[in-house]
Formats: sequence, structure tokens, C-alpha cells
Amino acid sequence: MHANQIIDWKKQLLNNAPDVFGKGEIKAEDAAETIQDLRAKIGQLTMENNFLKRGLELIHGPRGKKS
Repeated sequence: MHANQIIDWKKQLLNNAPDVFGKGEIKAEDAAETIQDLRAKIGQLTMENNFLKRGLELIHGPRGKKS
């Protein structure tokens, strides 16, 4: 390996480091936000599912049997 090649790589790293390493932080923030949104959606769907189950039990009795 020639010293000039290492010097070129160092220059490229110093010039592009904010782009390379900054994108990882943005992706991590996006992932955390997506996870939070998905957990909220799971909670909403769970509540809706439980509400509908209770409604069916009132209409048809326990376990969907007609009374």
C-alpha cells in the first residue's frame, strides 16, 4: 500500500464523515419513531378487538353461541 493512497482515503473520510455517520442517527430516530407508531397502533387494535368481542358476547352469549 502506498502512502498516497492512505492520505487520499483520510481526505475522503474527513470530507464525507458527517454524511456517512450522520445518516445513522437519522435512521435510528426514524426507527424509534416507527416503533412508537406501531406500538400505538397495536394498542388501538387490541382495544378495538376487545370491544368487539364484548359486543359479540352481549349479542350471542359467551364464545359466540346464540342464547
